[in-house]
Order: sequence, then structure tokens, then C-alpha cells
Amino acid sequence: MSARVLFVTNGHGEASIAAAIARETRALGPLVTEHFGLVGAGLGGPGFPDVGPQRAMPSGGLVAMGNVRAFARDLQAGFIGLLRRQVRFLRAARARYAVVVAVGDAYACGLARFAGRPLIYVGTAKSVYVAPYGPGERRVLRGARRVFVRDEATAADLRAHGVPAEAPGNVIVDLLATDQRVDWQAPLRLALLPGSRERAYADALTLADAVTALRSRVGTLDAVLSIAPNLDPARFAPALARGGLRPWCGPLGALTRGTTLVIGQSGTANEAAASQGIPVVALELEGVPRDGWYRKRQSGLLGDAMAIVPGEPAAAAAAIAALLGDAPRLARMAAAGRERMGSAGGAHAIAEAIVAEAAA
Repeated sequence: MSARVLFVTNGHGEASIAAAIARETRALGPLVTEHFGLVGAGLGGPGFPDVGPQRAMPSGGLVAMGNVRAFARDLQAGFIGLLRRQVRFLRAARARYAVVVAVGDAYACGLARFAGRPLIYVGTAKSVYVAPYGPGERRVLRGARRVFVRDEATAADLRAHGVPAEAPGNVIVDLLATDQRVDWQAPLRLALLPGSRERAYADALTLADAVTALRSRVGTLDAVLSIAPNLDPARFAPALARGGLRPWCGPLGALTRGTTLVIGQSGTANEAAASQGIPVVALELEGVPRDGWYRKRQSGLLGDAMAIVPGEPAAAAAAIAALLGDAPRLARMAAAGRERMGSAGGAHAIAEAIVAEAAA
């Protein structure tokens, strides 16, 4: 009977990263990979079925760095009861899985330890470019057999504090590997990434209005809206019609290849696009201010690769048009994205570690 590997994630982008590692893992050996999402529901897929108690919460998992209001909404929605069920599931997982892989932040790592199985940790969010892992987080990470993080600077900082971390490559870069292509229909090509949370439906309408305003400034363009697999394509129909947009439900890598510019409200998808040297623009919208923790974190990670523009459609269009006319800045943004995101190959290296641990 094939050994089983449980991936524990705490975010939508983290689930995509886990799926990429799981594919590499299955390619290396006869292992069964399953997904337990602490945040969201239905984020697994072929060869990566969802297991355990899962439920979408109002915050979408964005409760870090003092986001008290988001956490309060989750509490009202039954977070404590969900957490208890999740801990019970993990404690009962000891007899089922050979290895547990936590993908996300120290919270995912901490809960994964309840399974009592050999643990591999894949850190996706924290970086010394924004904030290093703190003393409490480092204590949690020491419970893992192997620790993989997104960049060498962060790995070096952890090693200096007694955590033997590795950085063999950024798995986010691996997410873009695909043979599919988008049939672009104009020289100016915009990839619109509204994200994978509930607010993506409303944000898509604002993106559509910004594209409409941009057309009046730059003329013909092709704008394609990425629809995350966990969202309902039918609910994006108003945005598609309002902005003259085309939908894309395929892999992100197919959409970003050949793109002139990404306008994205996403997290992991914005970072993946930057890794390809694509300039990224984010709109400052209600609930995601320029100086809020979420956008500040992403700005720190991406540096000059991302520009933040006003959320009002006409003002956004004016800022984007100015950016498109500034070739030197676009080149600097492209170079910064490649530098900050690093190289591919992380998924394969982590998969090798999982296979070795399962065989031990």
C-alpha cells in the first residue's frame, strides 16, 4: 500500500503551492497526497483530494499582523469550533500518514505538529525583506525535520538563530510552468488578477471600470480576467461585460506569458507574475489600503516590482497609462521582480525531501 502524505495549508495561494509540490512528489514515487486546508474549502484537486474539516471564513485567512476586525468576524462565524475539529482531525491522523507537510506560516506549522508525524515545513509568506521570523515562530519551526523558506536571506537569518533552514528555490516561481497559452489579440496585453477570495467578484468590477477608462487613454488593448478555480465564473459576468474583458480559467502561467502588465489584487498570483519579470500594478481599494498590513507586506516582498495606484477607476487609468509610457521604469520593475522572487526548482527539491522522509 502506498504511503500517504498530508499537506496542511492556511491560505489560498498556499494551497496552490502545496499542489505543485504534491505533483512533484507523486512523480518521484508511489505516494498518495491529500490536502487539509485550515483556511477556505475545496482548494484541492486531481490527485490532491481535500480531507478533514474545512470551511471558508469571512477573513479568507487574512488575520495576521493585528487584523483584529477580521479575526472578530471569524470568531462570530464559528472559528473556535472549527479549530477544535481541525485539531481533533490532526491528532487522529497519526495512524494514516507517513509524513505531514505544513505550507504557510508558523500557524500552519504549529497545528501540523498535532499530527505527531515527521513534519516538513514550507514557509511561503515570511521573509526578511518584510519581517524575520520571530522568537515564538522559530520555536514552532524547530519542531519540523526540514524547514524550507522562500529566499536565502531568510534561510540565513533562521540558521543564525538555530533553525536549519534551506532555500532551494521559490515554489511560487514553479507555479507558472505550463504548456498552455493565451491567444492574445492586441499588442497591449493586460492580465487582471482579482484574487481568489469572496471580494474578488466586487474587485473585478472595479478592475473592469479601470480598463474601460484606460482604453480611452491608450486605445486598443486586450484584457483577460483570471478566474480562480474555487470561484464561480458566472458571478464574474457583470465585470466581463462592463469592461469588455475575456475570462481565463486555465493555469496562471499561460496568462502571464506574453503579458504586458498585470493589474492584480491577488497575493501569490501577483508574486508569481513578478517572478516572470512582469510589472505588477495593485489598486488601493477599500479594505486593502496602501498602508495596510497586507499591501505593506507585499510591497516589502516585491519592492520596485509593484506599483500601487489609486482605486478610483479614472485615477487608476491615468496612473497606469503614465506607467505604460515610462519604458525605463517598466524595465526596472521587471528586473526587481526577477531578483526578489528568485529561481525555480523549489517544488522538486522539497518533493525529494518528502519522498526521503516517507521512506525513512
